[in-house]
Amino acid sequence: MSREPMIAPSLLSADFARLADEVQRIADADWVHVDVMDAHFVPNLTLGLPVVKAIQAVSPVPLDCHLMIDDPERWAPGYAEAGARNVTVHAEACTDPRAVARDLKAAGALAGLAIKPGTPLEDYLDVLPEFDTLLVMTVEPGFGGQSFMPEVLPKVREARRLVEAGHLQLFLEVDGGINADTIEQAAEAGADVFVAGSAVYGADDPGRAIAALRAQAARAR
Repeated sequence: MSREPMIAPSLLSADFARLADEVQRIADADWVHVDVMDAHFVPNLTLGLPVVKAIQAVSPVPLDCHLMIDDPERWAPGYAEAGARNVTVHAEACTDPRAVARDLKAAGALAGLAIKPGTPLEDYLDVLPEFDTLLVMTVEPGFGGQSFMPEVLPKVREARRLVEAGHLQLFLEVDGGINADTIEQAAEAGADVFVAGSAVYGADDPGRAIAALRAQAARAR
């Protein structure tokens, strides 16, 4: 897999009334990160499959759907069938992570597994070979605008060590508080994919912000 840094702007920081326009503003990104929240697994409610289908129809970049939802075994395959490039479910919500990974791949998407800041990586090492992406949350899931938690970076470093040793083959993604002040820490730890919300959508020129973040991550490696 490529080790070139990938920037995935989060639509959670976009203008929800103008989503078609907002995805065009980040046409230089690698993925567009779509946070799906169900008000059960996390307190907030954002958007669901019908909106994702509408975004998929107009997005110039692949969709990276982060499902912060209960019962992902039931709901996750629909996002893959809708055309999302990567669909990530939370380890804490899964009863059978392997089955979810198989179903997502069968539907044509990369399969991602997300872990909260307090979830040990070791608990899921046996299932990670089934997945294409590991998303290490650098904030608690469910809310935008939180501060980056550097104390979770040892999990990224350990996952990178396992990838470099050939035990795993996956993208390492980080999500939460990623901006110009924190992206180098995450890149140095071994992350590949960087979810950035306000750092991109809050910039006067989102394209320039994406390029700057990508360059920072590349230098940190």
